[in-house]
Amino acid sequence: MMDKSEDTWQFPPTSLDGEQALTAAVVAAHHEVLTGQLQGDPMLNPAIGIEPRSFRELDDWRVLLLLTPWMLARLLFPSSPPSVAIPNTWSAAARRDADYIVLGPQVRFELLGQPQKAHLNYHPTLGHYLIQPLCLDLSSYRDAESVFAAWNQVIQTRDANMEKTKRDCPMQREVSRRELFAGLPIEKPASTNGGK
Repeated sequence: MMDKSEDTWQFPPTSLDGEQALTAAVVAAHHEVLTGQLQGDPMLNPAIGIEPRSFRELDDWRVLLLLTPWMLARLLFPSSPPSVAIPNTWSAAARRDADYIVLGPQVRFELLGQPQKAHLNYHPTLGHYLIQPLCLDLSSYRDAESVFAAWNQVIQTRDANMEKTKRDCPMQREVSRRELFAGLPIEKPASTNGGK
């Protein structure tokens, strides 16, 4: 249910509080964009479908990775109002009937004690959320797995460089590898003994 004031941060309805419900709503919203406004767009890669991966909760955010025919991105949904101001042009009233925009205004926020940049977005069902694009040109990829394989290489290179320079970035360490491979057969956890 949307807040009374549409000038403030809008959240998904409580029916989307669960992982499966929110993930399904994200897929449905992007499928609506794909079959509506973006239908026939030559920038789309038709070999890539809409695929969510690695839903998790970090600090006060629900985070998932989303692959679509036009982007690979991290989507972040806050559980409570974040310290991100909503510009008048991105209020619920202003965006409800507006055309889809991949990247709204850039904003800054903090996650896992690290400063982050993202773009504000809005969908009538999802409310306001943040998007961190990882790749906006998918034209050269043959399928979803080739996208994830390429980004695994990026992560390995970045991790090696961070190790060489003795730098630490908890946010990147936490989400990058896990989110790329969650749901793939090679990432299935081995059974454990009572969770130990």
